[in-house]
Amino acid sequence: MKIKFSNNTILVTGGAGFIGSNLCEELLRLGNKVVCLDNFSNGKRENIEKLLKDNNFTLIVGDIRNLNDCLKASKNIDYVLHQAALGSVPRSIKDPITSNDVNVTGFLNMLVAARDNRVKRFVFAASSSTYGDSESLPKVEDIIGKPLSPYAITKYVNELYADIFSKTYGLETIGLRYFNVFGRKQDPNGAYAAVIPKFVSQLMKGESPIINGDGNYSRDFTYIDNVVQANLLSLVTSNEKAINTVYNVAYGDRNTLNELMGYLKLYLSELDCKISNIEILYGPNRAGDIPHSHASINKAKEKLNYNPQFNLKQGLKEAVEWYWKNL
Repeated sequence: MKIKFSNNTILVTGGAGFIGSNLCEELLRLGNKVVCLDNFSNGKRENIEKLLKDNNFTLIVGDIRNLNDCLKASKNIDYVLHQAALGSVPRSIKDPITSNDVNVTGFLNMLVAARDNRVKRFVFAASSSTYGDSESLPKVEDIIGKPLSPYAITKYVNELYADIFSKTYGLETIGLRYFNVFGRKQDPNGAYAAVIPKFVSQLMKGESPIINGDGNYSRDFTYIDNVVQANLLSLVTSNEKAINTVYNVAYGDRNTLNELMGYLKLYLSELDCKISNIEILYGPNRAGDIPHSHASINKAKEKLNYNPQFNLKQGLKEAVEWYWKNL
């Protein structure tokens, strides 16, 4: 899907992270100037190493918890793609204060900076965790439940703040509720690594991955290129009815963790036949986990012309090839 968007200056917060660095690359490829704000708590310099040589790319090492850093980074900026956050449900349960500081205080700082510097539009990473204990499937934007973790609370508060800033100050905002994003540059290491890169890394090392629960929990796994598309469409839309709202960003399907593991073993065993014989282990369910996640993407299709190009299998093949070359 070709999207025309050039000659703008965009601030990507968390631009050295997994999603942020992919957004930076695509925005530069399209002919824009990009400012990356990152404190490298999650982001990695190697994610943007090649971009540092581009004259249209500027790195600001700073923290969204510092309002002055936010004001500096958003000066002379046309659009903001706010990706900076502390992800992970388990991390927020272990340390809710830091998650709140980054995800709520940091978010509010960025909204204030965007308002004061007269940014045209503020597009931000929301989360499917906002659906909480709602059991309805597929997930529709207007029907949510009670949050199941401190992380989910912070991401819901982001949506509330964005709505208030659009109504009170006229700042254009769009929230994108990401559903289990995966793909190139996603870190397989650390205590809070996402399941796909973690499983890939373990299988490549000949280790037995541990699935939380019986493997029948399901997710709407979403390849990174679908997420990049949604962000770009949020920037280019001129439809007034498409702004100041939130959208599900997903493929619109769901697969169990057992199915996911089956695909990973299949694709990796094509590269190393020994992987097919690795035993899969099972552990307890994680606190705060939602049993099933499946997005309706009708709203994004209708208002943003969102058209995801990669289903789970296609995305996994791309991701596995990237990890094989880069791990």
